[in-house]
Amino acid sequence: MQILQGAEPFHSPGSGQRADTAVLVMHGMTSSPQMVRPVADRIAEQGYAVSAPLLPGHGTTWQEMSRTRYADWLAAVVATLEELRASHRTVVAFGVSMGASLVTDVAARRPELIDGLVLVNPAFAADDWRLKVIPLVKHVVPAIQGIGDDIRREGPPREMAYALTPLKAFDSFVEQWPRLVRELPEIRQPVLLVRSRHDSVVPAVSCDVFLAEVGSDDVTVTWLEESAHVAPLDHDAEQLIEGTLEFVSRVSGHGT
Repeated sequence: MQILQGAEPFHSPGSGQRADTAVLVMHGMTSSPQMVRPVADRIAEQGYAVSAPLLPGHGTTWQEMSRTRYADWLAAVVATLEELRASHRTVVAFGVSMGASLVTDVAARRPELIDGLVLVNPAFAADDWRLKVIPLVKHVVPAIQGIGDDIRREGPPREMAYALTPLKAFDSFVEQWPRLVRELPEIRQPVLLVRSRHDSVVPAVSCDVFLAEVGSDDVTVTWLEESAHVAPLDHDAEQLIEGTLEFVSRVSGHGT
């Protein structure tokens, strides 16, 4: 399946002294690296190695995604982190929405792969009653309205996300939430938790659950007051990027 133009994965080897630190930059569900490209580009400009892979079933069609599941996406993240760890002294994982949940999953079960986490509007829980009927509805309805492009800022760039969300693929993620929450006490790495004030995709309860259960004693919470869910493409993108760079600098021991 051909990848859509603009949705391609992005990689940079890094340069100078900071090249010994790698940052994994993960996009969210139904999206692509285009969603996080402003962050990846700025990190790379600072000399850090960067990898922004494309998750299986993403960046093509929603029908292609419907044939993939959470296990496929998690395996892709683990494989990339193993490659980064093999050749870098420090590895920081940055993720938005499901991308944040995926890197948290790896940090809990494979802590040797990740030295720090930047989590932007991570998804671990929701109180929407509609989620309870998805296990039944998914066998009748293949897809529902998409969840992409939740951005307050007007004009381009917009998020390259599918117009429809495949239900079986989506449910494979939702059904992992209870396990992910149980694993949160295993998270010991430093965490930068970034929350958008106007997020209409992931409810506030998700981050509240994270903060209540996470095991790390080094958690910094930052609010993006003018942004919606897709923070890297919204009003507070510069604040998000600067905060991420400061965090990577602290975890890696490199100066800003």
